[in-house]
Amino acid sequence: MTRPAWETYAAILFDLDGVITPTAVVHMRAWEEMFNAYLRQKTPGAEPYTEQDYFAYVDGKPRYDGVRDFLASRDIELPEGTPEDSPDLETVCGLGNRKNNAFNEVLERDGVEAYPGSVRFLDYLATLDVRLAVVSSSVNAPTVLKSAGLLDRFETVVSGAVADEQGLPGKPAPDTFVYAGSVLGATPSEAVVLEDAVSGVRAGKAGDFALVVGVDRGAGHDTLTDAGAGLVVSDLAELIPENPDLPARGAQQ
Repeated sequence: MTRPAWETYAAILFDLDGVITPTAVVHMRAWEEMFNAYLRQKTPGAEPYTEQDYFAYVDGKPRYDGVRDFLASRDIELPEGTPEDSPDLETVCGLGNRKNNAFNEVLERDGVEAYPGSVRFLDYLATLDVRLAVVSSSVNAPTVLKSAGLLDRFETVVSGAVADEQGLPGKPAPDTFVYAGSVLGATPSEAVVLEDAVSGVRAGKAGDFALVVGVDRGAGHDTLTDAGAGLVVSDLAELIPENPDLPARGAQQ
């Protein structure tokens, strides 16, 4: 594999879940528990929600979009509701808030550690004159980064909350990545997107970024390539040049 010349880019834009931290596992468990409990209540005997449903309908998308798209796959239509809906309400937003509560409970109880290879890659990038951002559909992105001890590594975090504030459509639209690049003073032609979700890879491709790196945490090499990734790796450590000079810095500082 020919590694990119990272020093030639102005900015690198990271997805969070599944790229920097394995919070995708927590998200997957929270989605599974929420959707299957709802399906058992709504349509007893219905085909259960599976991991494949996560990758097909939920992964990388804003929370309410994931709820809406999965329910549509089962021919279930609910009122939209509002983001202020109680988790007990049978609305798109209510179910999304129900899932978010489950995620926060797990995160508070267990915390989260970054992938070691991702920390090594961030250590390497710290030696270069390149600006870094996180672009995540999750409103919890700053909390997750703080829990992992990595919040100070990034100049800006464009979370789902920021996207809402700025009126930006979520992935697979490229707008959140384009916005993050603009905050860092970089155009898409000067920036790299790193994503593990098909919707995020498509967003990078749609935004005409200089490079879209797919991180295969389960979606599949060919699937990410077909979605628009110019390079696919299984771990960010694969992106580090051989024998680099790394700073003596760890994830928990």
